[in-house]
Amino acid sequence: RMLTRTPSVVAQVSLFLSIVLVIAIAVIQINQQQILSPGLKYGIVLDAGSSRTTVYVYEWPAEKENDTGVVTQTFKCNVKGPGISSYESSPGALAKPFDDCLSKVKERIPAHLHKNTSLYLGATAGMRLLRLQNESAANEVLASIQNYFRAQPFEFRGAQIITGPEEGVYGWITANYLMGNFLERNLWRTWVHPYGKETMGALDLGGASTQISFIPEDSQERFNSTLQVKLYGYNYNVYTHSYQCYGRDEAEKRLLALLLQKSNASSSVDNPCYPQNYNTSLTMKYFSGSLCTQSLRPASYYPDQLVNFHGTGDPGLCQEMVSLLFNFTACRDTKDCPFNGIHQPKAKGNFVAFAGFYYTMNALNLSGHFSLDDFNSSMWFFCSQSWAQLQFMLPKFEEIYARSYCFSANFIYHLLVHGYNFSAETWPQIHFQKEVGNSSIAWSLGYMLSLTNMIPAEGKLIQLPLRPPLFAGLLIFLTATALLCLLFLAYLCVVSHNQKDIARVEHVFISE
Repeated sequence: RMLTRTPSVVAQVSLFLSIVLVIAIAVIQINQQQILSPGLKYGIVLDAGSSRTTVYVYEWPAEKENDTGVVTQTFKCNVKGPGISSYESSPGALAKPFDDCLSKVKERIPAHLHKNTSLYLGATAGMRLLRLQNESAANEVLASIQNYFRAQPFEFRGAQIITGPEEGVYGWITANYLMGNFLERNLWRTWVHPYGKETMGALDLGGASTQISFIPEDSQERFNSTLQVKLYGYNYNVYTHSYQCYGRDEAEKRLLALLLQKSNASSSVDNPCYPQNYNTSLTMKYFSGSLCTQSLRPASYYPDQLVNFHGTGDPGLCQEMVSLLFNFTACRDTKDCPFNGIHQPKAKGNFVAFAGFYYTMNALNLSGHFSLDDFNSSMWFFCSQSWAQLQFMLPKFEEIYARSYCFSANFIYHLLVHGYNFSAETWPQIHFQKEVGNSSIAWSLGYMLSLTNMIPAEGKLIQLPLRPPLFAGLLIFLTATALLCLLFLAYLCVVSHNQKDIARVEHVFISE
């Protein structure tokens, strides 16, 4: 009997322990699990502008916020050489300059993520002009770029020429994202939509085009250039317009062509916007070969003929000549029509002005926001300087930019005051900025934010105390042990019951 009782006790204890351990392991596995972030994702955007190409690297958590990634800029690199549209006659030569920036990008992004990192190239107004002027040349430039990037380890998603409105609205997205107008962290450090925060308008001045983008007073009023944008679960109706040929470089070419047209001489021309005593020789092709200056091209046009421009540093005459670049009479007496026959709602609220706007103000020793009077006095003083004096005034002296800052300032004045109708009262609402934190204000970040709406979010990874195979093995072992103990106890019960029956029968026979 003792022998029978001992296995029974052992089996009961084993059964009890197996059940306790199964429950304990299950509870620990469920309650002690750790939720890990799936890590970071990366994206590369190449801003192929008319004057140069800039490479941006962006990163964001793999789990997204309301379908849009919380993106930050981690690296920026300027590709050496001119913009890609300058390679129209030698498209095969444009790949080499990318090598230096691409090698740095490869170092910035973990090697195991290269194949999953999307790379996009967006070309702007320089390529838009080239496509209008010579579509086959534009296609050859894009084909050369595609061949180069397909050989890179990244997931190349194509090279495309983005439209003017797209460039404008992406710049608007960038500015408002960096200013915290779409997302902010609350007390619990989670991202939320800021309550009652107004968006800012965006003013972008590139080399070949300029863009204005903002939400009008009546956002329901539909203009031809209104686009709907969805970010972080919210919809925005953004007015945006891009003025082709009103970028800084193309506008200056139009001025040079206009000065030549109005000059009696064909080889030596005074330029009131160039500093006093500055002289340069430019080919006719440089300023008259563009699509933007086609209407100003002289009858006797010889692409390689040199024209000497002599700077006179005359602020008043410069302002007068620059005003001729705008057609302010195209829609006279028509509401909401600033210039060139383009209808635009009244500019409302605060604006951020970046790219060429910022660089010109920086040359005038202005930054942030300031009065229109301060701007005018700084512009007049700057434009009155001689070439020799300018070399000591500018923080960074480069001839091609230094000679043109006076023109740029006058052009910006006419564009903002007579074009967009900013007044002395509303001018201080314009903030001239290059970046926020370490992120550049450029259309490329807005482009990346829009593209992340299409990139699937990854689920969070769950780290368990026990690896699934070990957890499953232990469960199977302990469950099997419990079942064997139950079967053994059942067997002992049956054996014990049979022994009692035999003993009862024997007792009856003995009694008889």
